[in-house]
Amino acid sequence: MRRLSDSFSWLGAAALAAAAWTAASPALAADPHGAADWPRQPVTLIMGFPAGSGVDVVARSVQEPLSQKLGQPVIIDYKSGAAGNIASEYVARAKPDGYTLAFGTAATHGSNAALYKKLPFDVEADFAPVGTLIDVSNVLTINPNVIDAKTLKEFVDIVKANPGKYNYASTGNGAGTHMAFAEFNARLGLNMVHVPYKGGPEAITSVVRGETCCIMNQVQTVLPHYKAGKVRLLGVTTAKPVAAVKEVPPIAASGLPGTQGFDSSIWFGIFAPKGTDPAIVHKLNTALREVLEQPEVRQRFESQGNTVRIETPEQFARTVHQDRAKWAQVVKDAKISVD
Repeated sequence: MRRLSDSFSWLGAAALAAAAWTAASPALAADPHGAADWPRQPVTLIMGFPAGSGVDVVARSVQEPLSQKLGQPVIIDYKSGAAGNIASEYVARAKPDGYTLAFGTAATHGSNAALYKKLPFDVEADFAPVGTLIDVSNVLTINPNVIDAKTLKEFVDIVKANPGKYNYASTGNGAGTHMAFAEFNARLGLNMVHVPYKGGPEAITSVVRGETCCIMNQVQTVLPHYKAGKVRLLGVTTAKPVAAVKEVPPIAASGLPGTQGFDSSIWFGIFAPKGTDPAIVHKLNTALREVLEQPEVRQRFESQGNTVRIETPEQFARTVHQDRAKWAQVVKDAKISVD
């Protein structure tokens, strides 16, 4: 018969082994219940941009339907600033339990890695990609009273004939609107002056007022001004036409040297902290895909000038990796720095 002391010794060893195994599994340590009954409480989506911004509008479009799919409220918590880096760092340091997520973009988890040399997190290694939502097309938008071009070729010819004369607006130094124009200028050898603003409303207003000649901004942002006849659209930055402005051709289809393959669209997506249980990530991805497949959600996004983009976590991880490399090259070629 086994002695009582032996039993205690065996139980102690088992307990130590279990503790060590738990410590080696971040997801299990953060959530001892595992993914089986996740979510059991509200899920918080950390937003790195101001309320009412284009990014926020997209997040709010899926907030309620995603809450319904998960069976728990999805709460948007704003931690804006530093081009989304404040929010990204917060999520990178959060418990990997599936209850704190980041709403990211091709800027926060792509170009920022090249623009900011001392980020306190890694845009790939510190996150678990959940899934994409949409591709956001920018569109080359001009004030015809400042630069009277009716086609993309006319625009390029005018700018080339007047190096350094024309100012283009962006929603901030290093923002997606800046990066799109920087890539465009580098490809076509244009010499323009960059004028960064604090956000979308200020930037597009500068074009409408004639303070700057042009901008590459989100279709949904410029659409009201376009319909009012205040601005002219010369080309979308996606490889294919955009449903909301189908009469505007892609820049890549212009035939101009340097524009072949031009695609400066920006994706929006959701990330979890690294170490999140893959089963939770899969649940989130499935719920997100089902939301994006709803006809009313798809129609809403398309009417705003966006294109629904559905990817698995594995596909999304590849997208992040490829875009990080792409934007690093654009930053190098355009000699952009924000540090």
